[in-house]
Amino acid sequence: MMEPIPHPPNPPIPIKDERIWIDGCFDFAHHGHAGAILQAKQLGKYLVVGVHSDEEIFENKGPTVMTLKERIAAVQACKWTNLPVPNAPYVTDPVWLDLYGCKYVVHGDDITTDATGEDCYRIVRSLGRFKIVKRTPGISTTDLVGRMLLCTKQHHLPPFSLQTNLLSALPSLNRPTPTAEAAYQLDCVRSYASDEFGVVGSGSTVFSYDPNFGGSPNGSCLQIVEGRRPRQGQRVVYVDGGFDLFSSGHIEFLKLVVETEIKDAAERGEYEVDGDAASGGRKPYVVAGVHDDRTINKFKRLNYPIMNLFERALCVLQCRYISSLILSSPFVPSLAFLGTLPTGGVPQAVYHGPTKFMPSEADPYQELKEAKNVFGEPLFREIAEHEWSGVNAGEIVSRIVHQRSLYEERQRRKEAKAEKEDAMID
Repeated sequence: MMEPIPHPPNPPIPIKDERIWIDGCFDFAHHGHAGAILQAKQLGKYLVVGVHSDEEIFENKGPTVMTLKERIAAVQACKWTNLPVPNAPYVTDPVWLDLYGCKYVVHGDDITTDATGEDCYRIVRSLGRFKIVKRTPGISTTDLVGRMLLCTKQHHLPPFSLQTNLLSALPSLNRPTPTAEAAYQLDCVRSYASDEFGVVGSGSTVFSYDPNFGGSPNGSCLQIVEGRRPRQGQRVVYVDGGFDLFSSGHIEFLKLVVETEIKDAAERGEYEVDGDAASGGRKPYVVAGVHDDRTINKFKRLNYPIMNLFERALCVLQCRYISSLILSSPFVPSLAFLGTLPTGGVPQAVYHGPTKFMPSEADPYQELKEAKNVFGEPLFREIAEHEWSGVNAGEIVSRIVHQRSLYEERQRRKEAKAEKEDAMID
């Protein structure tokens, strides 16, 4: 994955069928956006992601919740992105496709219109350079804003309901035919756990933690999706959280975890090997635990989490900085729990941001802060404050509430446009 390059690229990049363009607002790093990016990547080998400016989005759709810089960070963090391009035009311009060497542009099977009510992809459609993928149902930035403004909780999932569905859909001669919902959820989890090329089965591993499984006092992690396991000598580190509205704060934290481990590995003389050449410090194997809806709501109250466990899991899985996912991880990550991790037991490090603000009577990381890893080093490591430390679900809700009238107008405009866009599809 490359950092954004100066626009326009000079010289222009040669056009190839395998280079695909996708563009959008990408406001919130929700799994609907990630699903479109994944499907686009699977149509080629190199994916360029154009991101519209705050100003163009405001003119054509309404105010953004996340800034352009935050939205670029989210697109960069998606493992299927090869090159993010800021300030891409709202009406897709074939000149931009030519400059970045992309033969085709990809979009969902819905219609997106500009401020004049015209199809944003009308030009590339007319040139035969437009490919359609399935839109992810039931999720959009508009849907999420609606949950925040209306304070609804109907999206919350009962404890272990997601895992029950996923396990019921796994192939087995002794299991009945799974429900359509269970089959869909498992298909999504498998797809989002795919590798950076969108290949299923060679990406992230997915497990579900059950504190009561098999009568074990410490519980057990049950495998949902097989994928890459830690390599010989690769450091395993653990992070956890709600990851609600998977924001720039979460993304920057995970990025800093990986960068910290790579820097430390280089100082120890441990390098990634690409062929016969060393290429920087060895990357860690990052296991991410995601708390269930009831656990988050117990501490944050109101209608948190805004995204349910299924939605949050997919957001974390699409992120290039994680290697494995644990569903329904406990709020207190005890040494006993860490010992059940199927990635080698207690990891070499557990990372978190500053914990002084956490809404609980006792520090959930206290045991880990007093523990050592197998090398005699402190087990718990803290990522310091950073540019987006304060950007979490609460901050995003606050942004919307403070400009409620603007976002309510955006919702009204979206509903009015949706009627016309549906008619255009028909």
